Amino acid sequence: MNRTGRALSLGCLLLLQPLLALAQAGGNSLLIPAMGRCTLNTQPQDLAQALAACQKASDEGDAQAQYELGEFYYEGKNAPRDLNQALSYFEKASLQGHAQAQFKLGTMFFHGEGVPANNVQAYILLKMAAVNGDEDALDTADEVSEKMPRQELEVATQVLGQIFRKYLMELQSADGRTPFSPLP
Repeated sequence: MNRTGRALSLGCLLLLQPLLALAQAGGNSLLIPAMGRCTLNTQPQDLAQALAACQKASDEGDAQAQYELGEFYYEGKNAPRDLNQALSYFEKASLQGHAQAQFKLGTMFFHGEGVPANNVQAYILLKMAAVNGDEDALDTADEVSEKMPRQELEVATQVLGQIFRKYLMELQSADGRTPFSPLP
């Protein structure tokens, strides 16, 4: 970055610093915190309240809250690590198509974290995560496939094919069009 760019960046940070301080102090500012989001990156004294809010959002079916709770229990930074809880939350979010949760769940099955290692399940989840937009999932799926016997890879591919066919059938029955029709 050139000198002008650094000066401009520093100037912006200096201008924002009072607003950030005011926002952190709970004052009225132009920086409005996202409401309704599950945020567990809080001060220790606010953790219980943040956990309750995330749990409520998770219970209401919020996939992002389920993922955040899964990460919270998986990482174990502000509470004891609990892989069973993490697995449960990642599963809930995964079933809703949350790509990051599918990726995390796939890696848990690949490494045998909290569950017995299962390369077939790991491969399926990682491929689903890739389809849903997780950029790292394809590389990890390739890593898993390198460790799989051919028969396991064939089983995983068949299961993925069944999942994809079911998805296409649901698309077709949902609006009466073929899945390959042009979008309106």
